[in-house]
Amino acid sequence: MIGLGVDIVDVQRFRDALARTPNLRARVFTDAEIESLTRRSPDADITASLAARFAVREAAMKALGVGLGAFDLRDVSVRNEKTGAPELVVVGRAAQLAAQRGVKGWHVSLSHTSDTAVAVVASI
Repeated sequence: MIGLGVDIVDVQRFRDALARTPNLRARVFTDAEIESLTRRSPDADITASLAARFAVREAAMKALGVGLGAFDLRDVSVRNEKTGAPELVVVGRAAQLAAQRGVKGWHVSLSHTSDTAVAVVASI
């Protein structure tokens, strides 16, 4: 293992940030992530799932040993395998940093309640 990162997000605080900053959703999340979440639950509140995916980005930074601003937040995203398991997608500057550090792959786990979202990312 090269690095390990964990991040926790308060869902209500994240909901408030989304309401305060209307373009935050588009700045942070890929179209594929939004489409995947809304397709699975068209009428559901996806805020907790978005908060977990935000936590993934911060956990990935920690797993790479870098801080906020080292890469664009959209350089890291989550897609689900056919089994439903999450898979980390890393592109752009995040992919360049990972290559420089010898990262060959990733492990990711995310979970949430209505109050809290958490993500763990390991770079291998």
